[in-house]
Amino acid sequence: MAELESKIQARIIKRLEAQGYYVVKLILTNKNGIPDLLVLKDGKAFFAEVKRPGEKPRPLQEYRMNELRKLGFICEVWKE
Repeated sequence: MAELESKIQARIIKRLEAQGYYVVKLILTNKNGIPDLLVLKDGKAFFAEVKRPGEKPRPLQEYRMNELRKLGFICEVWKE
């Protein structure tokens, strides 16, 4: 059975916070499809959509990531 996305997210958050990042898990926002994590450090921000290996973002998630990229943010899909 494939590992739950929430377990992968927890490891990513722990690793980033150990590196000094401030990580916000975006659960309920006014924008459906927004990436899972907002990652902040040194006055900069990026977004990470967490997926299990072999999974891809849904079309709305791709749309939101492209919106964020057009605004100048780094936005990536992380699988670990």
